[in-house]
Amino acid sequence: MGRPLVSLVLPFRNEAAVLPATLEDLRLLAGHEDRVDFEFVFVDDGSSDGGAGLVRLAAQEDNRFRLVRLSRGFGKEAAMTAGIRSATGAAVVPMDADGQDPASLISRFIDHWLDGAQVVLGRRRSRANDTWAKRSSARAFYWLFNRITSVQMPPDVGDFRLMDRAVVDAFLEFPERERFLKGLFAYVGFEPVVVDYERQARSGGETKFSPWRLWNFALDGLFSFSSAPLRMWTYVGSITAALTMLYAAFIFGLAALGRIEVSGYASIIIAVLMMGALNLIGVGIVGEYLGRVYLETKQRPLYIVSEVFPDRRQRG
Repeated sequence: MGRPLVSLVLPFRNEAAVLPATLEDLRLLAGHEDRVDFEFVFVDDGSSDGGAGLVRLAAQEDNRFRLVRLSRGFGKEAAMTAGIRSATGAAVVPMDADGQDPASLISRFIDHWLDGAQVVLGRRRSRANDTWAKRSSARAFYWLFNRITSVQMPPDVGDFRLMDRAVVDAFLEFPERERFLKGLFAYVGFEPVVVDYERQARSGGETKFSPWRLWNFALDGLFSFSSAPLRMWTYVGSITAALTMLYAAFIFGLAALGRIEVSGYASIIIAVLMMGALNLIGVGIVGEYLGRVYLETKQRPLYIVSEVFPDRRQRG
């Protein structure tokens, strides 16, 4: 029997500034690791900076490199799924193409995999490279997610991990279009082994995740894995109704004692605005779930592949 094949999946969008260093790191990894063979699947999520050309050139020189180009930008979650679906290895390692996920750590992943682990997680030791706001919001998100969902997602663990083929096949059974991969990876299960590491700062280029995009990404995660926001408004409505009845009894009591004043404009306006705001928030949450149902029922492809080099076209 030959050596097992490990597939690395690297989605990218406009990362030409850092791709040469990433390509070189992968070549060094393959040169130092003699227990397994590698394939490196780069997925171009609609880049416009020539990054695809760099990967195509690498694939012409080294058959371990492959390029999957999507017909436009479908988002990182779709691009990662396209790469995982294209991977043929006995184990798959999703990772970022910007160099922040160290390729040198993959040998430690492989150690645990060859010892029988089906999932090996890369967990950040610290978030020293992040701003205070990003660190705080990340802690709050993980705390909230793990309390309102039945899926336990380990904090400070991103997409960087090794998954055995059995885990990958289970992951690929999920049909949904609106994807939150960290949640789906956690949902699949399997007992993980955790490897701590220091995540590096970007060596070039700019992050594609603005605060607004991160906020929407967090909402996708919460709404995709929990109906608690909907249930919460049942309690909010019940509590509001109970307080309204108590307040009504209080007003009736004052009326019976003849102590009702004619003035009351401010309190009425405050009550109307408060109820209006609560109604709008409730309708907005219902709309989030309804919008996801609408997108799922259309059954559009998660992504469309325009080129696979060297290979043939496929659809997702």
